[in-house]
Amino acid sequence: MDIKEQWDIESAMQVLQHQTVDAKIWAEAVEWLILYGPPQIRELLLQSSGTATHNCFPNLQAKGYAPDGQPCYSVAEMAKAMGISEDETREMLKEKEKAQGIHHFIDEEDTMKVQ
Repeated sequence: MDIKEQWDIESAMQVLQHQTVDAKIWAEAVEWLILYGPPQIRELLLQSSGTATHNCFPNLQAKGYAPDGQPCYSVAEMAKAMGISEDETREMLKEKEKAQGIHHFIDEEDTMKVQ
């Protein structure tokens, strides 16, 4: 079963509001809301995600932006920031693509460059 079928808005929001929920389940609910939740919740979570990325990985800078406005990062720089190999980073992203059914690798020519 892919992630889209595992949650609905009600169950994901209940998990987010639960005070003692397992961190892995909480992260899955957040991921579902970012991918499939209502626009206002998606926007709020994406802003929070950007803040968390900046705080946890201050040296990781977007190389451009996808057509939907989301930041795009270099696989090499992501790997360096996380302290793992580029191959591990690519594999992690491929697993996300498979689970979510959403393409995460974007060709550079399809991004808007950072000036």
